Formats: sequence, structure tokens, C-alpha cells
Amino acid sequence: MKKIALITDSASDISVELLTENKIKLLPFKVIYSDGEYEDRIDITPQMMYDRLKTEIPKTSLPSIEKITNVFKEAIEEGYTHAIIITISAAFSGTYNAVRLVSEDFPELKTFVFDSKTLTMAEGAIVLEIAKLIKQGKSFGEITEILPTYREKIDLFFTIDTLEYLQKGGRIGKVAGTVGELLNLKPIITVADDGTYRTAAKARGSKQAVSKLTDIFKGYLEKGKYKAWILDGNGLDKVQSLYEAIKDLPNVVECRIAGTIGPALGVNTGPGLVGLAIEKVD
Repeated sequence: MKKIALITDSASDISVELLTENKIKLLPFKVIYSDGEYEDRIDITPQMMYDRLKTEIPKTSLPSIEKITNVFKEAIEEGYTHAIIITISAAFSGTYNAVRLVSEDFPELKTFVFDSKTLTMAEGAIVLEIAKLIKQGKSFGEITEILPTYREKIDLFFTIDTLEYLQKGGRIGKVAGTVGELLNLKPIITVADDGTYRTAAKARGSKQAVSKLTDIFKGYLEKGKYKAWILDGNGLDKVQSLYEAIKDLPNVVECRIAGTIGPALGVNTGPGLVGLAIEKVD
């Protein structure tokens, strides 16, 4: 009997509870400090990372080949015949390519590796939609055919207090040079179709940034029904403000605070992030 495993990396920011509930296997990023390596969400929590940012900005690394290999072995031992693996945008990490290479060593497991071309709960939302399809008993072929359409239905916007961490992590892409040095100017960053960052808008101060995110979402809601996943990167006051501003808007099917941005992504955005993954509902 065919049995489909669902695997994602920790950049999807799906909570441990949701991973367990949906039987999703995790490929954790490595968070590397001067005193050793930690596995994202396994050995280190988001709050631990944010607390330590004051004294050290760690480096991050994609899930190890050993870890990827072990997850595939585990899936086979548990009787899985097929595997769908959804990864962070290949523009930000080598995870997609690493998983593809390792999958070639397991011909007995029919695999489909998908570059989400996004990250955090925009990636996570795709993973959770696929978990639903697996639970519904959809075939491997049906799921792999429909999977790319989910990326087309999900957009991501977020704002951060400072570009310092994106600059240090080399993740700034085409956001660089668009913000300037104007005092308290906050970029609203989105992920383009090619899986890289772009500046969608700018706002002066945190309150205006939350207001701008609300306006962006209202623009979507004029066109149809949507789910909203609010992202918390150690900026709870702004997160609550955004939640209150959008949760009861017309055409909002579901609105939830998705949890905290994990260590692997948080080291590149720093504290004070608030964001919104917007998912179209047919």
C-alpha cells in the first residue's frame, strides 16, 4: 500500500505541536554559536536565540546531509513508499539542492522535492495544506500536480526594526539601497515570485508599518476570501496590534498568530519583526 511522508525544513516555522499533529518530519537548520551547534527548534527555542542576540549573532547552516539521510531512512523504516519534501526558497538556502541530491540515494522512496520560493509561515501554510491532502487520501500524483498552485495562492509581507541583521547575514538582496538612512523608516518586505526579497513599501515608524500591512491585506480582501497567518519575530505588541486590526475584516476566513519566527530565520531579521502570510481561499 502506498504511504506518503511529508517533510519540511525548520524555516517553515511550523510549531512542534502542529508538526506532531500532522505527522510532518522536520529537517532542522543548524544554529552555530561560538560554544557549539544547535538544531533549530530541537536544541534551541526562538526565545533562547532572541535573548542571546544581545551578546552574539550566530551563524546558520542548512540541515546536515546526515540529518537529511536519517530522515529518509526513518521514513522507509516506517513503511513510507513516497515522500513530498517542501523547502525554503533556494534563493536563501542550499537546502533544496541538498535534499534533491540525498533523495537520489533512496530509489526505493519515490520523492518529490518542491522549492517553495518563500519562507516562514508562507512555506508552512503550503506544508499544512499538503498535510490535509494526504489525510484526505489523495494520491501522490494528484498532490504533486496541485502542489505548485498553492505557492501561487500565498504571499508574504513583513516589517523589521532594523536592516542590520539582514545585512550581516547577507540576505538583503534587492532590499539594499531602497531604505536609505532616514530616521525610523521601516521597510515592508515581500518575497517575489523568484523567491527573493523585495521592498513592497516603506513606513515611518512601527505604528505606520502595522497600518501599512493592514492596508496591503485589505487590498487582497477586496478580491476574495483569505486566511491570514500573523508572524511574530519577538515583536508581540505589533503582532497584537495587527491581529486586532485585521481579524474581523470582511472576507477573512481565518486569522491566527502563527507563533514565533524560529532561530534559523530570526538571526537574519533580528527582534521586532511582524509579518503576514496571506493565503487565498478558493
